[in-house]
Amino acid sequence: MSSDSHDTSAPLTVAVLGTGLMGSGMARSLAAAGHRVRAWNRTIARARPLADHGVEVVADPVEAVRDADAVITMLLDGPAVMDVMRTVAPVLSGSAVWAQTSTVGPEAQAGLAALAAEHGLLFLDSPVLGSKPVAEAGRLTVMAAGPAAARPVAARVFDAIGSSTVWLEGDAADSPASALKLVLNLWVLTINNAAGEIVSLAQGVGVNPDDFFQAIEGGSFDVPYLRNKAAVIAGGDYAPSFTVKAADKDLRLIVSAAKAAGLRLDQAEAGVERFRRAAELGHGQEDMAAAYFASFEGDPPGTGQGGGADR
Repeated sequence: MSSDSHDTSAPLTVAVLGTGLMGSGMARSLAAAGHRVRAWNRTIARARPLADHGVEVVADPVEAVRDADAVITMLLDGPAVMDVMRTVAPVLSGSAVWAQTSTVGPEAQAGLAALAAEHGLLFLDSPVLGSKPVAEAGRLTVMAAGPAAARPVAARVFDAIGSSTVWLEGDAADSPASALKLVLNLWVLTINNAAGEIVSLAQGVGVNPDDFFQAIEGGSFDVPYLRNKAAVIAGGDYAPSFTVKAADKDLRLIVSAAKAAGLRLDQAEAGVERFRRAAELGHGQEDMAAAYFASFEGDPPGTGQGGGADR
């Protein structure tokens, strides 16, 4: 390793694997905190702007992790994480901390923990809660579980990328943090879809959506995140903080985990269909608020907007 794990004054060397909407903000926050950061992304052009923020952008993930104190994986799903980590794990020091922050679900997380154990890595089940702007501000919430030996390094990494860390009891292989992330995401995705349905119903029955928000203002029914997503719809700017396709993936993980637990989540299953329709309409790479378009067979009233960024 490039620095003494117990020396909290020396900068860490951190590899960030995956620099999409979330990973790029995490890499910048780590560099801003004074750490040495190497970033890799499968599409390298998307990572290159990080060089302007003091991040070393590399084309080879093996070079990204070489001599790293910590590795962060922030990729789309479990297979993507497994693919790259199988490549880089053999060159990592046994004392390296692997913070697995992608939302992959407990089943995939257990497989990644097994890979870490095979190579003697300090593995943390550590998904994050937040969106692109939150990641860029270094204000993510980190949920973490794993060996105590990983904490001295991990705490410094998490302090750089987040505003709080929730440490959970249990072995990372049992994925307690990933399970909690699914519960939290169910709440977030449910509110997102509710915003789209509320706005579309109001439009359909001749109600000004502003009147709905005035009616609930300051009361127990008022939810800031509901207002946030309704504002995206009202403004018509679907630049993604979290995409429809990523939301669809996460909600499918939630439904799968529920079925494995013998549960039926009717609203979640309907939400999967809603995200699927929005993606089919060409909104897959837009902000997940664009699930709003799934309410319409054609263009939404008064918008003339039938297609999205995928078209």
